[in-house]
Amino acid sequence: MKPEEACKKIIFALDVKGLDEIDRWAELLSTKVGMFKVGKELFTSCGPEAVKAVQRHGGQVFLDLKYHDIPNTVAQAMVAAAGLGVQLANLHALGGAEMMETAANAVRKGFSETERPRLLAVTILTSSTAETLRQVGIEQPLPDMVVRLARLAKESGMDGVVASPLEIGLIREACGPDFLIVTPGVRPSFAAVDDQKRIMSPSDAVQAGADYLVIGRPIAKADDPAAAARLISEEILAGAA
Repeated sequence: MKPEEACKKIIFALDVKGLDEIDRWAELLSTKVGMFKVGKELFTSCGPEAVKAVQRHGGQVFLDLKYHDIPNTVAQAMVAAAGLGVQLANLHALGGAEMMETAANAVRKGFSETERPRLLAVTILTSSTAETLRQVGIEQPLPDMVVRLARLAKESGMDGVVASPLEIGLIREACGPDFLIVTPGVRPSFAAVDDQKRIMSPSDAVQAGADYLVIGRPIAKADDPAAAARLISEEILAGAA
């Protein structure tokens, strides 16, 4: 892997509140990361303008809104996301096969393979634990549940999943080499753990088979964010060696 390929694996979590901050981060990091994640807080505050602001700086976007609703509603939301020209968009696998299939079919009907975003299903959030799942009635062991949802997502037409780095190997074995795995809960050697429960280093995550690493605070809170992004790229290269 080349250094420029390593940085493309980084998705920077754009956890900011306004358009001015988007411009600042996109200008600073557009050549240091592969994509910018626009999540619920930012999209609720700024709407599609948040996506457009990143794109004006030449940045690509992962629209991380984790849709979970009745099938037709989710399908129309995913079509709207595709219309924004984003590269990745997601929904919750716990919404079930019909919801995922309806969304996947709607996007593929409305957009060509080269135009449409890659569609991701969120398995289990990285902040969740076995106890979290038990509280909502899921008794199956957490790794088994993640793999079950990943298989269901693939069967339902999703291009990949969002999953903890600890389940990368299991998902890769179950779903094959071409199934995308986007991994939050990645913490480089120089960063604090914060509120993530199931984490891994960038080098280990890439070595396990992750395609993209979602990283926010280790870059955003660094004294020199661009330098932090370069250090993470170096850790990715070490894992790919």
